[in-house]
This record gives sequence, structure tokens and C-alpha cells, in this order.
Amino acid sequence: MQKIGKQTIKFDAPPTVSECASIVGPKEADGPLCKYFDQTLEDEFWGEKSWEKAESKIIKETVSTLIGKSGVSTADVDMVIAGDLLNQCISSSFGLRDSNIPFLGVFGACSTFVESMSISAICVEGFAKNVICATSSHFCSAEKQFRFPLELGNQRPPTAQWTVTGSGAALISKSGNGPFITHITPGKIVDMGIKDANSMGAAMAPAFCDTLLTHFQDTGRNPSYYDAIISGDLGHIGKEISIDIMKSHGYNIKSNYNDCGVMIFDKASQDTHSGGSGCACCATVFSGYWFKQLQNKKVKKILLIATGALMNSTSSQQGESIPGIAHAISIEI
Repeated sequence: MQKIGKQTIKFDAPPTVSECASIVGPKEADGPLCKYFDQTLEDEFWGEKSWEKAESKIIKETVSTLIGKSGVSTADVDMVIAGDLLNQCISSSFGLRDSNIPFLGVFGACSTFVESMSISAICVEGFAKNVICATSSHFCSAEKQFRFPLELGNQRPPTAQWTVTGSGAALISKSGNGPFITHITPGKIVDMGIKDANSMGAAMAPAFCDTLLTHFQDTGRNPSYYDAIISGDLGHIGKEISIDIMKSHGYNIKSNYNDCGVMIFDKASQDTHSGGSGCACCATVFSGYWFKQLQNKKVKKILLIATGALMNSTSSQQGESIPGIAHAISIEI
């Protein structure tokens, strides 16, 4: 692999996204992408005593499903790289503690899935043959930690997004027939001073645009090179802000740009306000929908840019603004 431009890595022997798996909750099961997920749940607890335990179970079963679908034994998996939104990433570490696979816990907020895919690709280009990357989130556990306990019944403003309940996982391999990871563009932290935890799309959109602009400049590509440019979870408001920012820089992305948070819910019938969010938003939509589009060659080149708000409950209580981050990965057939 080699560094090109300011902050992009190009793979000369591109790693393969060998297989993907996804599990989602009941609200996601009522959405427009239901048929693309491996499993859907009837309730948020899934037989567990708490939402946090349910989330750990979801990521555990998603990784198990991935291993079963891939035909690769756990003994042939060099590492699992995973993360989530809960303090100290307990969903991932508790959910995967019995996997007997070397584990790296990572945190990039809602950008964690592409962050873990990027690290996996670098590992595969180096020493590893197979690396699993996975993320999870849960609406109920995230609301309790970042905003308000559900029992309070607080009214959600129109800018608020709905944290996706679910998990997505991908197997990144040294060999295979594709789709291939050809480039990664790690993002920089961008903070525009936004403090409203119910306006995540606005907080993350500048980071998305910064990474997208850098990717175009580093690679010499333009929006028309890709069949689809996909952001992680900017939602309806963040998506429109991003289109406007990119237009001001001379790039028209409107025709082939979409957002996972926009895709996963039906705005008219599901009352999710500005759309979906959470670590599982990008992970489930890619693992469930976009991976199948690549496999079937309905699209051949996509740029997946997962976005994250690098905050926690303490930073909000202390009046801090919300820094944004966005990581990009080019996946091609």
C-alpha cells in the first residue's frame, strides 16, 4: 500500500470484502430495507434483562452469523476489530468475550464501522489473512446514555435522529473475488461549535465534506467516478447541508449521493424525524443492502463515508461543542 496525496492510502493488492452479516431491531424491520437483513427482532430486549445485554447479544450473533455465512472457521480469523457507542465499548467487549479471537476495541462514534474496516484492510495488507470488523448500537441504550431515559417521555425535536438498533459485520480477507477495498481516506476532526446533541447531522456534515473533498483531491477523482457516494448517518438535514457545502466547493453530488440514515427508515410512516443514526446505521445498511448491490454488480464503485460525533454525556454536561469525524473507504468491483 502507498500514501497518495494528503491523507489517502491506496492498496496495490486490494483486500476483499468477503462476506457481510446484519441483524436489526423491530423498527428497522418495518423500514424499506427489511428484506436485506439476515435477521430481524420482534422486540428490543431479545430475551435479555436489559437493553445493554441485548445489544451485546446482537453483535455476538451477528459475528456468529458472519462466520457461518463465510465458511471461514474462527481459527482462521486473525482478529476482530469492533466498537459501539456505550461507555468503554461494553457491547463489543462483552458480546465477543467468548469468541476466542484476538480483539481490538475501537471507538469512532458512528464512524466506527468504516474505521474498523480501514484498520482491517491495513492489517490484511500486512500480516493477516482474515479480519472481522463489526459495530452495534441500540436505540434504548443510546438514548439513556446520551440524551434522556425513555421513561421521561421527552419530546424529540425535528432535527433529532433515531439510533438504529442492530449490528453489522464484514469479513475482510487477503484473497478473494471482490468487492475490493481500493482506497481509504481517514478523516480529520472538524468542530464547527455546534452544541445541540439533537442536531447530529449538522454537527457531522462539515467533517463529511472535509473528508470527501480530501478524497477527491488526493485521488484526482470526481463525484461521477462513483456509482454511489454514501454517508453513514447524517440523516435528512445533514444530507442537505452536505449537498450545499459540496456545491459551494464546485462539486455536485446530488445525483449519486445518499445517506444510510435516510435509507433505513421511511420518513413518512415511521416518525423518525431526521432519520437514522448510530454505529449500526452505516454497518447494517452496508452489510445488508450495499454489499448485495456490489455482489450482484448493480453498482460497481461506491465511496462509503461513515460519520461520527465525538462526544459523550460528560462533554455535553460541561458545555463542550460536538467535534465531528468522517472516514472514507472506496469499495469497487
